[in-house]
Amino acid sequence: MTAVSIGAPTSAQSRRAVTAAVIGNVLEWYDFAVYGYVAAIIGKNFFPGTDETTELLKAFLTFGLGFLARPVGGIVIGRMGDTHGRKAALLLTIFLMAVGTVLIGILPTYTSIGFAAPTLLLVARLMQGFSTGGEWGGSTSFIVEWAPNGKRGLFGSFQQMSVVAGLLLGSAFAALLNTVLTPAQMGEWGWRIPFLVGGLLGPIGIYMRRTIDETPHYARVAAAKTTPATGPTGFALAARAFGFTIVWTVAFYVLLTYMPSWTGKYMNLSPAAALWSNSIGLVALIIGIPIFGHLSDRYGRRPLLLICCAAFIVLPWPLFTYLASGNVPFAVLVFIQIGIAILISLYSGAGPAAIAEIFPTRSRSTWMTTGYALAVAIFGGSAPYLSIWMIQKFGTPIAPVWYLIVAAVVSLGVIWGLKETAFDDLA
Repeated sequence: MTAVSIGAPTSAQSRRAVTAAVIGNVLEWYDFAVYGYVAAIIGKNFFPGTDETTELLKAFLTFGLGFLARPVGGIVIGRMGDTHGRKAALLLTIFLMAVGTVLIGILPTYTSIGFAAPTLLLVARLMQGFSTGGEWGGSTSFIVEWAPNGKRGLFGSFQQMSVVAGLLLGSAFAALLNTVLTPAQMGEWGWRIPFLVGGLLGPIGIYMRRTIDETPHYARVAAAKTTPATGPTGFALAARAFGFTIVWTVAFYVLLTYMPSWTGKYMNLSPAAALWSNSIGLVALIIGIPIFGHLSDRYGRRPLLLICCAAFIVLPWPLFTYLASGNVPFAVLVFIQIGIAILISLYSGAGPAAIAEIFPTRSRSTWMTTGYALAVAIFGGSAPYLSIWMIQKFGTPIAPVWYLIVAAVVSLGVIWGLKETAFDDLA
């Protein structure tokens, strides 16, 4: 079945649908990620302890626990995307995210209400996690299914680019606040601002998603009501997506979300400098993602994915050994973070289309979302917490790189066993 035979959308239709999905995705991921950028302050306000490391561990533990809801959200909202349409699922995810984000912004701290404060914080993070669990797979399915034939890599990369844009927006906004406000002001009330702004932007995303049409692929499959073709089971395909995602999510949450905390502590950077350095790397990542998405349409997905995995096996140990050595100029740190961003963009450019192409349209949202969300919950949400724990356990700041290296080995093996799908029609 070719894209033309199912009623190919016009370029204007594709652009309009994808633009609405991408803007909503930016807001969604800003809301989810901004927690990581003010985690140290949240630790002091909600988990007061005897030392900064304990506070940060507890804050990132709550960050990780929010990921436990992602597989549940992935299954529930993913199934909704296959039974009621991609549009309905995307509307639900952005509504839930807005509510959870506002709740974090208005919560009283531990000083005011005691143990109820971290409990309510966890509830809000679980709500965000449930939403995000359905968002990634739903938006990936939506964007790839709207893509013109021969451009799924490029269009799919817009999904991941919007994820990073949300991370960048959160990182840059947190950096700005740390620049213009004093540490006392940030600790008292400034940390709330990113969450309240994110919640207020939610209605914009909801409005934009209400105006989009269902994907042509889904509409045709839903109308046909034919018996699906035989092939691997949904569980088997979800297992491939699970392994595919491991290095992707570990790289994101070790090298992007946890990185400002790491550079601040082990390179003695100020919070503002650490966040600005991270933000520059995110800009490079945003630029690189569509470039490599386009290249994956021309040369295939597998070469880019395999190169990224190989690089994350070889490079992390020497790079982080150098960064932790002391006296590294800020400009060199920025250069290294740009290089890391380019490596991640190899995977993030080709990845959305490649993982979507594993699944048929009829079950894509359910099983892709389930496999992806499980991997992120297990390996991504725990990455910052495990990074801190490994540093304490082994007594070296470069300990987290071994987690990344093992993840890269596993995903390389999975990708090696996948067939090239860049030049096939979408099933």
